[in-house]
Amino acid sequence: MNIFYTIDANFVPQLAVGIVSVCENNRDLADIHFYVGALRVPEEAQQTLAELAGRYGRSIDFIEIGDLKSRIGFDFDTYSWNDVIIARLLLDQLLPESVHRVLYMDSDTVVCGSLKHLEELDLKGHVLAASIEATMNRRRRRLLGLGTHPYVNSGVLLVDVDAWRREEAGRKVLDFYRGKAGAFFCPDQDAINGALAGRILIISPKYNFFTQCWYYPYRVLKRLCAPAPFVPEKVYDEACAHPAVIHYLGEVRPWRIGNGHKYEHLYHEYLAMTPYADQAMEDGWQTYFKFYNAFLKVLGPFPYLRYWITDTGLPLLMKWKTMVRRRRG
Repeated sequence: MNIFYTIDANFVPQLAVGIVSVCENNRDLADIHFYVGALRVPEEAQQTLAELAGRYGRSIDFIEIGDLKSRIGFDFDTYSWNDVIIARLLLDQLLPESVHRVLYMDSDTVVCGSLKHLEELDLKGHVLAASIEATMNRRRRRLLGLGTHPYVNSGVLLVDVDAWRREEAGRKVLDFYRGKAGAFFCPDQDAINGALAGRILIISPKYNFFTQCWYYPYRVLKRLCAPAPFVPEKVYDEACAHPAVIHYLGEVRPWRIGNGHKYEHLYHEYLAMTPYADQAMEDGWQTYFKFYNAFLKVLGPFPYLRYWITDTGLPLLMKWKTMVRRRRG
């Protein structure tokens, strides 16, 4: 199995956690090879990660991303998101020709189950497979022209690299992105959804398990997903009971003090197995989490109200973060 990540120097400890979690829970896979698109990651850190994978008899190839804007071919702004997120769209440029299929995962994921099903999954002619993000609002769905196609989260993508290259999917996604410059909330993810609608196979949320799966009951997610179909309730319940990939999506991240994430313990269990076990947690979030946890407690019984407030407030928060980042230069 080929596994692909993209990171910058700030996410090395998180990637170490991800690598350990993959290796610990997939010892039965005969071959796992990691590819890392690296944006200014020091050689010392690369060596540390390579040695970490080597403990499990696995190997890593680091691919220097270099100047992203030169690779993309036009100016772009990811707003408050890290620019490295765009690099996943360049997998046809970054991965060697010998790679025909790859599992892309964000570096804020932890694998806590087997990936064997994904290794063997028949993509049925689709370019990639991904899990639904049901909480996408209808205005953005219309902007992307999704119709009855579900909106997916791009944090975990099983990609037929041959089909991606043959259909020039990377170019199509980038052209879609450029054509709607400034209109996207999640630039690369929105562009993947809009450009590849109908070419994405839906897989269980167990392979990209994030906050929507416990903030909202099934009936709410099914309604929010409409007019696109959501996954069957049995699939959803099984995912909630036995997630295989935890995606630490959003601000509630296990390396931040006071985060309260449901699966914080998993991150720290695997962190303890890495050379970054003594990594200090990120400070300065305590007040935010105090208010956020109170918000969750009060609005827990009112999922639609919670959704409306979050859907309205999150873009404003991201705009504020973008403004602060630009002021800081």
